[in-house]
Amino acid sequence: MKNILFVDDEKQILDGLRRMFIGQCDEWEMQFAVGGEAALELCRTSKFDVVISDMRMPGIDGAMLLGEIKELFPDAARLILSGYSDVALTTRAIPVAHRILAKPCDAIELQEAIESVCALQDLFCTPELRRVVGTIGELPSLSSTYTTLAQAIQNPASSLSDVAEIIEDDIAMVAKVLQLVNSGFFGLAQKVTSLQDAVAYLGMGTIKNLALASDTFRVFVPPSCIAPGFCEEMQRHAHRVALIVGTFPLPKKMRDVSIVSALLHDVGQLILASKLPREFCAALELVRTTGCSQTEAEEQLIGTSHAEIGAYLLGLWGIDNHVVEAVAHHHRPDRITHTGFDATTAVYVADLLAHELDESSGVSNTSLTETDKNLIGMLGLSQQYPALQERARELFK
Repeated sequence: MKNILFVDDEKQILDGLRRMFIGQCDEWEMQFAVGGEAALELCRTSKFDVVISDMRMPGIDGAMLLGEIKELFPDAARLILSGYSDVALTTRAIPVAHRILAKPCDAIELQEAIESVCALQDLFCTPELRRVVGTIGELPSLSSTYTTLAQAIQNPASSLSDVAEIIEDDIAMVAKVLQLVNSGFFGLAQKVTSLQDAVAYLGMGTIKNLALASDTFRVFVPPSCIAPGFCEEMQRHAHRVALIVGTFPLPKKMRDVSIVSALLHDVGQLILASKLPREFCAALELVRTTGCSQTEAEEQLIGTSHAEIGAYLLGLWGIDNHVVEAVAHHHRPDRITHTGFDATTAVYVADLLAHELDESSGVSNTSLTETDKNLIGMLGLSQQYPALQERARELFK
């Protein structure tokens, strides 16, 4: 049973929530706190899986409360309810809230959000790794990208298209922008999976405020055990995979989802490199000395792989389920069923091709493993693969 804490400074709202979710009593142990101080008092005696707080409260507001919850229960999912007029307050909540929902919040939307994060907690991560991922309010960005973005948003001649191109080169920024635009705060009717559309929805003013007035984009200072240039190469690889996905014969909506999934498919490596650097480096060393796959090394030493860790964070952030699924299974697409050439299949194949082809010459330098050959056959792509491979080669000639 999940332990859920609801926080609001108005008792009648909490009473309404109590009535609204009376049917969930068999699945949720619910507690209700009037204000931030009362919530922290409850936290001294109870542990919570999910905390849902109003943003605008006297004394300890929602952002301050979730900051405290982040320290007390880093494995808890943190949701905040904010009105459309509270842009400045909402910006403060970005580093501490996994999801921002519009207030007033539809009952079905709120229930789905709570059920979604509970399911993610049970599906992807051990309690230990939930605590690690739960401490993340922002992902580290490359200093060069951050500098370029800061210059662009200060330049009156810069367009939103220019800004989107800069953000696209940094997987941390891609993830955060998609988290923000898909939050209930913006009230969009459907999930946004195109980075260009996400930047357009946010607008230059919002992105400027996020980049310069908050900790949304934090520059990455890699620990000494991480090889120089590792993060830059990871970013280049993600971009190559996205470029290859763009050559696949996919409908537009599926292509948008697949490209974003490709950009984010290794975001779990960024989490491990910044939060568990020693374990991550040990996994890379195990790959070097034994020849096992990186996924196998991570599972042996950490208990799960970067794919599941990345998917868990993206799921907590409310990013489209198709993207979460593609990231989670991009090394093992056989773990789920497929109705065709979907985003998971596209990212899996593009990732293979990006590793298989040398960037500078476009010449194959790695042969497929027997496992990958079998997977390609299982996915029904044995005949298509040579043509997809040739398209990828054309990109890097």
